[in-house]
Amino acid sequence: MLKRLDRNALRKRRHLRIRHHVEGMAARPRLVVFRSLSHIYAQIVDDHPSHTLVAASTLDPEVRDQAKGKRKGEASRLVGELIARRAKEGGITRVVFDRGGYAYHGRVKALAEGARAGGLQF
Repeated sequence: MLKRLDRNALRKRRHLRIRHHVEGMAARPRLVVFRSLSHIYAQIVDDHPSHTLVAASTLDPEVRDQAKGKRKGEASRLVGELIARRAKEGGITRVVFDRGGYAYHGRVKALAEGARAGGLQF
């Protein structure tokens, strides 16, 4: 009997397939997105020493206050703008976008557009 994989397992397989092609280096670190049911998280990672350089999420106090009463897509855009601001403070201007196996649609797209609006190039 065939057993159907759950959606998260399929997403993880897509993410691994993407990771074979997308690699963050010191010159262009990787902007990683993780989406849960009620929050969205983003971090900029340098893969060679495996260090997180910058992180932001809807749980950050800066975003939480502004996102109160807004939809998840609008909150995602705020997270994108916040991570772009923090990256610029750290001297990062160019990144590689890793959508984490999610479709480039909805909240993931809003986060990417917010990061571009904040000045990140990818």
